[in-house]
Amino acid sequence: MEFCTLFLLISCLSWSLFVLCDSQLQTSQSQVLLQLKKHLEYPKQLELWYDRKTEFCSLPPSANLNITCEFNSVTELNIMGDKPATKVSDFSGFPLPNKTLSQSFSMDSFVTTLSRLSSLKTLSLISLGIWGPLPDKIHRLSSLEYLDLSSNFLFGSIPPKMFTLLKLQTFVLDDNVFNDTVPSWLNSLPNLTTLRMKNNRLKGPFPSSIKGIRTLVDLALSSNEISGNLPDLSSLTNLKLLDLSGNKLGSHLPTLPKGLLMVFLDNNSFMGEIPTQYGQLNQLQHIDVSFNMLTGKPPPELFSLPSLTHLNLASNTLKGSLSDNLNCGRNLEFVDISNNRLMGSLPSCLNSETRDNRVIKFSGNCFSIAGHHQHPESYCREFKVHVYKSSNGGKGIGVLVGLIVGIAVLIVLVAIGFLIVCRRYCPRVRSEQHLLQKSVPENSTAGLSSEILTNPRHVFESSKSEVQILPSCRSFSLEELKEATNNFDSSAFLGEGSYGKIFKGLLKNGTQVAIRCLPTSKKYSIRNLKLRLDMLAKIRHPHLVCILGHCIEVEQDDNCSINRVFFVLEYIPNGNFRSHLSDNSPGEVLSWPERLAVLICVCKAVHFLHTGVIPGFFHNRLKTNNILINEHRLAKLGDYGLSIISEETGNYGTKGQEPKSWQMTRLDDDVYSFGLILLESMLGPSVPAKTEATLRDELASLSKQEGRVRLMDPVVLATCSEESITVVISLTNNCICPELWSRPTFDDILWNLQHAAHLQPNIAHA
Repeated sequence: MEFCTLFLLISCLSWSLFVLCDSQLQTSQSQVLLQLKKHLEYPKQLELWYDRKTEFCSLPPSANLNITCEFNSVTELNIMGDKPATKVSDFSGFPLPNKTLSQSFSMDSFVTTLSRLSSLKTLSLISLGIWGPLPDKIHRLSSLEYLDLSSNFLFGSIPPKMFTLLKLQTFVLDDNVFNDTVPSWLNSLPNLTTLRMKNNRLKGPFPSSIKGIRTLVDLALSSNEISGNLPDLSSLTNLKLLDLSGNKLGSHLPTLPKGLLMVFLDNNSFMGEIPTQYGQLNQLQHIDVSFNMLTGKPPPELFSLPSLTHLNLASNTLKGSLSDNLNCGRNLEFVDISNNRLMGSLPSCLNSETRDNRVIKFSGNCFSIAGHHQHPESYCREFKVHVYKSSNGGKGIGVLVGLIVGIAVLIVLVAIGFLIVCRRYCPRVRSEQHLLQKSVPENSTAGLSSEILTNPRHVFESSKSEVQILPSCRSFSLEELKEATNNFDSSAFLGEGSYGKIFKGLLKNGTQVAIRCLPTSKKYSIRNLKLRLDMLAKIRHPHLVCILGHCIEVEQDDNCSINRVFFVLEYIPNGNFRSHLSDNSPGEVLSWPERLAVLICVCKAVHFLHTGVIPGFFHNRLKTNNILINEHRLAKLGDYGLSIISEETGNYGTKGQEPKSWQMTRLDDDVYSFGLILLESMLGPSVPAKTEATLRDELASLSKQEGRVRLMDPVVLATCSEESITVVISLTNNCICPELWSRPTFDDILWNLQHAAHLQPNIAHA
């Protein structure tokens, strides 16, 4: 009996010693953890890590910190910091105060220290402000099964030596600044189930090698700059989540695996019809292919999928009629088919009046239903005919283009010969007068860069503008303009801005136009001025007011000097943006979703002016009263590029005078000007009358709810979501910040506005 008791005591003591040894770290491992604390600049999450005597493995787990140990070694390390990477547009590879770790932080040294925890299976370092390229030596953590480095400021490429992490199952790099291509070696990770690299700057093609990762369950690469075509993904038989939204992917939608539950392919450049195979994905619960260039009729089987709860087909060019007998799945809760070209009657299963538990959005189509913001049926039919001719008349158009090019070349050669003769035998004045009389019809796409003409996004934008069948730009005589405006009668006067007076006119063919009279710089010769006018006249974009023609008035003197220049523009009947921002304004007040749609339109237009034509047009003096709204509430930017033919915009008055308003000194920067437009969209049309100091104080106040209630336009407050307005307030701060280098590009601005739109319900995207 005594022997048995002694045996039990020895056994219990041995087990206790084993547990104690297992819960205590090796001295070297404790030292590594303390060094990591120093590298991370002593964050408050690690304040319980005092010294080597700290029992790291016995610390209670929390939401911000968790350590797991096995056999005297750290096997799991999870740290959640308080430095989320929320404003990566500010980051240019150097530390940011209060956002990243300091200048003395070394990512290479940090990973070198970290790699000494060789038994790590789980590593999660989130929102710690770590910055720099991810070193190759991360591959030394060969036991890793779970790696999450999201919401930091890591940039450059993803180290190729990571292909040796053969045990890796979860790989997460969301919300960083990686700006190389998606690695092609990912199929070398045989156990990979989760791959997430959302919200980076990854570019280049989607690697076809990914379709070889048969173990993949979650694939999320959204909000990057990945381009090209998607391969057939049906081989990914275990895939449940596919998120590739917000990229630059094109061509046709890919074939998908049958076991998918969630699909996000929105905000890309996909073309063609929705594959009928999508109507066979019986496990599908959520699909979003909005904001692409999809055509044709959506497969009716898609609506009746048994597990589907969310279907978003908005803002494509889907056309045709939906069957009256369309069946909707019993679990379908949300359907958005708005802003397409669909016609006919709305199927009963999509009628929200008969389906209380189902949200249906179908505005911006041509359905034969009263109200609900439907276009007339002709709107959808015209687009249909246009697309049909473009797709089936390719050969004829090619021949026609070839013929036109040949004739144009011949005309150019003749013109060159004629000018040589004129230069030699005719006076200069006669030569310059001849330039004024010459008609200049041009192709609407002339002058655009080849990148714009081949990029699917810009081709789509151009096709939308061509539905309006805008005429080519031509030269007008002064007599034609006088006749159109009744000799510039006061009844035709529309207003006056920084670029001269503007009149409403009616051409002989019945076309309503706007005619702007510009003061010109005396330093330009007729030839130089005409080249500049022709350059402006070639610009075509759906969100730019179209220039239909121009006229140069010349004084009849020996020098043939220029008196006035007139621009003939398309007439936009629904007023400017400022007139729709307040109850005291003449126009109908726009809600926050409608204002966002206008801002997105204008941002696309300015981005096109900066990057879509060569040379780019900058310093466009952006203001809310230069943004015009047409009858379909489509925004168009006017008065763009006029600085190249007018007097220098910096000359505000005689020497010693102050400018009329503080904004005048900053208007040369389009980003800054757009920031003021954002501010005016939130606060109302009183913004231009306020001082810069006042506006900065008010913008700072908008970060709190009390300030928003006090300062914001009541219509904005009543119609915005908290998340959407917060994004725009942050964006505005960045646009008007004093440091030029930290202001966002229009690419960044557009992304943030579209993100704000996604966070805002009932938004009609441009």
